[in-house]
Amino acid sequence: MAMQAHDIEALIRAAFPQARISITDLAGDGNHYAAEVVDESFRGMNRVQQQRAVYAALKGRMDGPNGELHALALTTKAPE
Repeated sequence: MAMQAHDIEALIRAAFPQARISITDLAGDGNHYAAEVVDESFRGMNRVQQQRAVYAALKGRMDGPNGELHALALTTKAPE
């Protein structure tokens, strides 16, 4: 089952309300996205910690073969 970009953004926004979020559908199939999330809460975290926080915000939508979201290329960082 495919997800819409606005659904992905809404899940991330719920966890990071002040973040700058950009979602791109890479293949036009609703299954392969790229996301950039820039949020102050990432300051002091390493990249793995930042990305785990974003994946947690997706609330299992990428879990296992029955996940709604197949692939998400994720870029995270604190604002400059």
